[in-house]
Formats: sequence, C-alpha cells, structure tokens
Amino acid sequence: MKLKGLNMSNFELKHKTAAKLSEHIAYKITQCLKFLLNIFYGKKYAKRAVILETIAAVPGMVAGMFNHLKALRRMKDDEGWIRELLDEAENERMHLMIFLDIAKPSWIERTLVLLGQGVFIVVYSLIYVLSSKIAHRVVGYFEEEACKSYTEYLNKIDAGEVENVTAPKIAVDYYRLPTDALLRDVILRIRDDEANHRDRNHSFADAYESNKLPAHQH
Repeated sequence: MKLKGLNMSNFELKHKTAAKLSEHIAYKITQCLKFLLNIFYGKKYAKRAVILETIAAVPGMVAGMFNHLKALRRMKDDEGWIRELLDEAENERMHLMIFLDIAKPSWIERTLVLLGQGVFIVVYSLIYVLSSKIAHRVVGYFEEEACKSYTEYLNKIDAGEVENVTAPKIAVDYYRLPTDALLRDVILRIRDDEANHRDRNHSFADAYESNKLPAHQH
C-alpha cells in the first residue's frame, strides 16, 4: 500500500485492452459513465472530480460488504480482501471531501451528487451480485478514466489555465503534505491513489478469471 507523504511516484497511464466478453461489457459500462460525466461537467475539472469521487467511493464499500457477508456465511478467511476494499472506499471518500473544499458545489450540484450516488449504489450492487468479475473490471476501467482526467487536470494547471491554489487543509492533513503545498501536489497524490485502485481492481477481476481466489470465495 502506498504511504502518504512520500514525494515519489511510479505513475503511468495504462489501459487494459478488452479481449473477453466480460471485459467488453465492463468497458462499455465505463464509457457510458464517462459520457454522462461529460454531459454535466465536461472540462470543469474540480466539479467533475466531485462526481467522479462520489461514484468511486461506492464500489469498495459494496464489494467489501458482499465479501464480508460471504466470509461470515462460509466461515473462511478473506486473505485481506475486505480490509483492502474498505480502505479503498475510505480513500475515495477522502478524495470527495477534498474536492468539496476545492469546488464548493452549489446545493443543486450536491443534490445531483446524492442522486448519482444513490443510483450507482443500486446498479453496482446488482452488477456485483450477477458478476463480481465484471464489477471489479468496471472499477479498473473507471479508474483508468480517472487517471486520464487527473492527468488533464495537471496539464491545465501546468499550462496556467487552472490556478494552482493553496492546497486545502484537509488534503494537507490527509497526505501529510508541507504547509505550503499547492493544488498540483494534491492532484498528484490523488492520481497515484487512483492508479493503485485501477491496478488492484484489474487484479481482482483477473483473480476471478483464473479462479485464484481467497478461501471465502470457494
């Protein structure tokens, strides 16, 4: 797990090419989500991030809950899956709290956030019950898009098109950044988090594909 506060990154943009039917389904679901995001916010990066993080905070909690219940029901070890999924959900929640401070959405936008969250919880839960493999692959592809979006955000900051404001205190505290940290420093940390979630969820989906699963899944 990546340690907060370390000023190092092995970030790289990646894309898992869809080869199997389940991967094509997951990729199409992700593209639909991206289309809806673009309709509402397009290139308004901070407000777009609020919606991104609202949606991104759902899968870890849903997956963690289902794995928790399965481990209880089967009385078998989860090999760390539950904790990792819940940690992912908490990390995404903190991203949301950071961007709420940056974007300062109106009450109408906050209402949209709540509606989007409610719909996605139901939809993602249904997908997870029907196919956990597809559900994790959806998150992997969704996080790929998040990495692209934050890379664009960083490029706009570097080009002077978005002001590189002082980092909000909640971000400084969470990532243990210097007190003079700027928005760019925060976006870099968040993008690293998303890259980690991207890779881990693709690996979860691969585990279902190869049937190399923890004891509680058998």
